[in-house]
Amino acid sequence: MSAPQEYWLSGPIPDVPALLQPAAHALLQSVREVKVYLADFPEEKLWKKPFGRASVGFHLRHITGVLDRMLTYADQKSLTEAQFAFLKNEGDGENAPSSKILIADFEAKVNQALDYFKKTPESILTEERFVGRKRLPSTVIGLLFHAAEHSQRHVGQLLVTVSALKG
Repeated sequence: MSAPQEYWLSGPIPDVPALLQPAAHALLQSVREVKVYLADFPEEKLWKKPFGRASVGFHLRHITGVLDRMLTYADQKSLTEAQFAFLKNEGDGENAPSSKILIADFEAKVNQALDYFKKTPESILTEERFVGRKRLPSTVIGLLFHAAEHSQRHVGQLLVTVSALKG
């Protein structure tokens, strides 16, 4: 059985502006890869940190949290107390949900991002936005692209961690 075609080679995603297609493809590819890599991953290893590196559970929570935060900044809003609490607990495996729930949470956040992309006119993509309490400068497209490439980066790290833990 051959691997499915990568999203970036599958044509445009309906109603997503052309300039946001690469970010949408990367996010959808991240969801697909997470599901494949974790299909038979042992639940008891979800929060293990091989070689002192981040756990699989952390990567799953973190990519969801970063995507949520980048959408908030793109929408010109400040983070809420709930978002700060989520950020603080991204690496905490105590009373954490299962990998299936973490994957579902990430997929739901990606779907929310795709809906956001569909409602974002290309004319605002270069508008300035600010990140964090220090109000570091970015743009709408910068935030949305960062969310996508950051997800891909952590999915790569997750793959290595999964491979190390499966032995």
